[in-house]
Amino acid sequence: MVNVGILGATGMVGQRFIELLAEHPKFEITALTASQRSAGKKYEDATTWYLDSSMPESVKDITVVDTDPALVKDVDIVFSALPTENAAIVEPKFAEKFIVASNASAMRMEDDVPLVIPEVNPEYLDLIEIQQKNRGWDGFIVTNPNCSTIALTITLKPLHDQFDIKRVYVSTMQAVSGAGYNGVPSMAIVDNLVPFIGGEEEKMETETQHLLGNLEDGVVTPASFGVSASCHRVAVVDGHTEAVFIEMEDKCDMDEIHATMDQFRGLPQKLDLYSAPEKPIVIRPEDNRPQPRMDRNQEGGMAVTVGRLREDVAFENSFRYVLVGHNTIRGAAGASILNAELINEIM
Repeated sequence: MVNVGILGATGMVGQRFIELLAEHPKFEITALTASQRSAGKKYEDATTWYLDSSMPESVKDITVVDTDPALVKDVDIVFSALPTENAAIVEPKFAEKFIVASNASAMRMEDDVPLVIPEVNPEYLDLIEIQQKNRGWDGFIVTNPNCSTIALTITLKPLHDQFDIKRVYVSTMQAVSGAGYNGVPSMAIVDNLVPFIGGEEEKMETETQHLLGNLEDGVVTPASFGVSASCHRVAVVDGHTEAVFIEMEDKCDMDEIHATMDQFRGLPQKLDLYSAPEKPIVIRPEDNRPQPRMDRNQEGGMAVTVGRLREDVAFENSFRYVLVGHNTIRGAAGASILNAELINEIM
């Protein structure tokens, strides 16, 4: 078993890490960290459990420690669910001796830090050696992208490999859990839609191009097609919905587009990693799917569901679809865990 710790274990993403890792066949939770006000308490006493599932018995009696690498013992991998401002300071300290699988955005776009979706760009893990050399670390940091970026990019990967994409337009309808339990006041979202999520559009645009770029001689050259995002918060608990419009360089055959997405498999599927969905992209034929309540838990929340895949007759060489991805599983904790599984398997 690989001993793992969770940084920021009392928050919503930290709780998802615990939920997903509690019965993991290769990872065992041995350390939990949080803020100073929680340090010294048993996890059960330090945490208000927000998830629908019950708090796993295996973590209830673990004593929470302050988020300090000197206090975390006998751990090989730490999963970071820290807020961005804390992660920027704390994660590099942990990376001096630990493997850090981070869900935070603080280090994502650093030149020597791999930003990885295992089905999309596992080769970016080659940056680890450069990172360790540059920074003098025995450990390293690997990051996963923004929650809305992950769902979009998984659906774009097979298309990008097979065809020439010219432009991508995406409009998101994002769940409130993406902002954390206290992130969106109820009076702001009930009977309402908020047409702005700070920094989200920029993340989607730059991260998508980065993930689908090319790594050569330790340098990532972003994909050349344009990405334009408009992001909105809606009154859904879990599950981001995205309406995607794609313009291709050449005429697209919809049967071929459908088959390319449906047949897509990546390295995690070939390696049969524990958290990997059997099908990264699940295509629904119904006119009224996908829907977050009905489709967010597809393949344990690790698959992206696509529906309404159709030609866009208003524009030449264009088509469109709607997707749903579980933002705190595939888009957050599950993404970091899959990164760690890949690292544990190949390194």
